[in-house]
Amino acid sequence: MAVDRLSLEIPDRAITVLVGPSGCGKTTTLRMINRMVEPSEGTIWIDGQDSRRQPVNTLRRSMGYVIQNAGLFQHRTIVDNIATVPRLLGWSKDRARSRARELMERVGLDASLARRYPYQLSGGQQQRVGVARALAADPPVLLMDEPFSAVDPVVRKGLQDELLRIQDELGKTIVFVTHDIDEAVKLGTMVAVLRTGGRLAQYAPPADLLSNPADAFVEDFLGADRGIRRLSFFSAAGLDLLTAPIVAVDATAEQIARAAQGAPYLLVTGIDGKPLGWSEPGALTAGSVDTGRLLSYGRPFVAGEDSLRSALDCAVLSPAGWAVAVDGEGRATGVISQTAIAEAIRGAHEAAPGVGGTTGAGEPKALR
Repeated sequence: MAVDRLSLEIPDRAITVLVGPSGCGKTTTLRMINRMVEPSEGTIWIDGQDSRRQPVNTLRRSMGYVIQNAGLFQHRTIVDNIATVPRLLGWSKDRARSRARELMERVGLDASLARRYPYQLSGGQQQRVGVARALAADPPVLLMDEPFSAVDPVVRKGLQDELLRIQDELGKTIVFVTHDIDEAVKLGTMVAVLRTGGRLAQYAPPADLLSNPADAFVEDFLGADRGIRRLSFFSAAGLDLLTAPIVAVDATAEQIARAAQGAPYLLVTGIDGKPLGWSEPGALTAGSVDTGRLLSYGRPFVAGEDSLRSALDCAVLSPAGWAVAVDGEGRATGVISQTAIAEAIRGAHEAAPGVGGTTGAGEPKALR
């Protein structure tokens, strides 16, 4: 049995993620929504109407559908791939292509790609075309079946960020299937964890899911590092950053000595304020720092935008054991130790659940 007595309410204008092991009925559930698979019993209600009372073609054209590897028509240009559904709905060729070009810009595709064919695009570009095609007729519902699983991690992150940006602008009702719990936590307003046999194990906002797994199956599926994942819901905005251990590349001996008081490492920045690397105070020469001898500062975080998870990751990756905070222009705004981040994490847990961002539905939202 693919799906067994599944009952859940999908919120409007939000992203609901179906996640679970292979064979648990995720894709079957998605396909039942647009009747690519007909349920043997039960009812699927869409805006208060039984989906079976609509002609199946009308129902499907009212929903965008995005699959793995995009599923593009290889003999059609990119602009005509995106214009497929509008043309089926009777739009003129000019109007449909105009809409397609508008959506190319929205999903981050250069206009010069319009006359190319799918095989001439990268995997990430093809997935963007798939998203644009699904949005072409402005459907209220968007179904996405593991759309990003076939691309590399860097491209996948970019596509996830792009989807969240588009969702902030358009406010679609999205049902998203994935087997990746990190993707589910990042994208979902609500997350439905399915167990083998198509049974619902837990349905909750991602922050609640990570905090209070319903049973051993959910806890095991979330993995041993679910506590680290939960840090994505706590903002790094309140961290107590230190500016004293920061010196410019042209710092004087007096400035270096003042900054070095009690600091095992100093962060050296360029004249523009952007970080260059770490150095032990005694290794710095006033007025002429050898930047080639600096330790890497790792990856910085943006204190007003990123999460405690990101800040902790930055500190762990830094050879100095300190994380570097930057502003939107990449200029260093402060540094913080792993110890101080750990104290902030304890405080955040004590203050939970009233921390982190929120989605449009009012639930905690994962930060970067």
